[in-house]
Amino acid sequence: MSFRDGLAVALAALSANLMRSVLTTLGIVIGVCSVIILVAVGTGASSEVDRQIAALGSNMLVVGAGSRSMGGRSSGAGTDVPMAESDLAAIRDKVAGVVAISGQLNGSGPVVRGAANWTTSLSGVHPDYTVVRDWPVASGRVFTAGDIRSSAKVALIGQTVAKELFPGEDAVGATIRVKNVPFEVVGMLASKGQSGIGRDQDDVVLLPITTARERIVGKSQVQNNQIGSIYVKFDPEVSLADAQEEIETLMRQRRHVRPGAEDSFSVRNLAEFMKARTEVLTTLSYLLAATSVISLVVGGIGIMNIMLVSVTERTREIGLRMAVGARRRDILMQFLVEAVMLCLLGGLIGIAVGITASALIAVSADWPVRVSPGVLALAMAAAAATGIFFGFFPARRAAHLNPIDALRSE
Repeated sequence: MSFRDGLAVALAALSANLMRSVLTTLGIVIGVCSVIILVAVGTGASSEVDRQIAALGSNMLVVGAGSRSMGGRSSGAGTDVPMAESDLAAIRDKVAGVVAISGQLNGSGPVVRGAANWTTSLSGVHPDYTVVRDWPVASGRVFTAGDIRSSAKVALIGQTVAKELFPGEDAVGATIRVKNVPFEVVGMLASKGQSGIGRDQDDVVLLPITTARERIVGKSQVQNNQIGSIYVKFDPEVSLADAQEEIETLMRQRRHVRPGAEDSFSVRNLAEFMKARTEVLTTLSYLLAATSVISLVVGGIGIMNIMLVSVTERTREIGLRMAVGARRRDILMQFLVEAVMLCLLGGLIGIAVGITASALIAVSADWPVRVSPGVLALAMAAAAATGIFFGFFPARRAAHLNPIDALRSE
């Protein structure tokens, strides 16, 4: 008997008990569905983390003032003596591999253009800020060293601010008022999207750090030339772990931290922080993978059980086929094809359910998912392998029936 004939016989046998066949495949449906969701969500999570890391900036460390502890209580990050221009200069001059460096002094407030009013984040930065953050300017220019020295009243605005204040217009060259101080818009930043914590990075106005310190944010009472956090971009060949150790050693010296005392600063690798967030997703992926395997095993046992029932019900049919010339391998192929067809039917239903569930996850959780043809092929291959593995025993049992005993059975 050819494979084509075996396929036709298998389809006829399954269609004769269609409802039973569909119910038998539920374990396979759940297993295949789980595989698709697992890979789709995992791939989407990986791409999202990569995007968020790229949005933060590559090969970058962030240095900031640490927390001050008194009586065992911490007063919060940034409550110690703020970072100063001299700290930035020391890192730039003494730490190897620095490509670009910038401070970021943060504040917030209203930005007005005509009758339009928008409250946004205000950040004072150095000219290298766009290089450090891998944040190009879509139009206009970046800040210059002259803008910093002269405390120029110029601004770079993000795409969200541009849409709110200049809908459908080119903002470059226009004047906006930041906390009632007029600023000329000299450039518009390219879109960055959301950060890892869901903040809209495009909702920002960048100002020269000297201007922000003197006119917008204000000077610290303990540090007249504070610069907030320091963003440091390194050459790709530089080990960030080694660079972080260098910066920590330098800052301990500059801030007079005694051996064994708590650091009054922090050096963070934001890319590592973002990667650490994927550990929870990885754990969930392992749990879902275990569910997939268990579901496929349970489904396979169900397939084997129903095929054994089918062999018992069709014993006379098997004996008759053998009597008219069917070989053992023909009987083996017939029942093995039926088992595989059952699993492939469950695989097709599981694919439909898995794709639908992935789409619902993407919409409800606002999380990217990716269902590739390779994933669908993997799911179907897993279903077929389950059918072969669990269908072999019933098929072999049918093939080794004694023809005379099979014809005598009722």
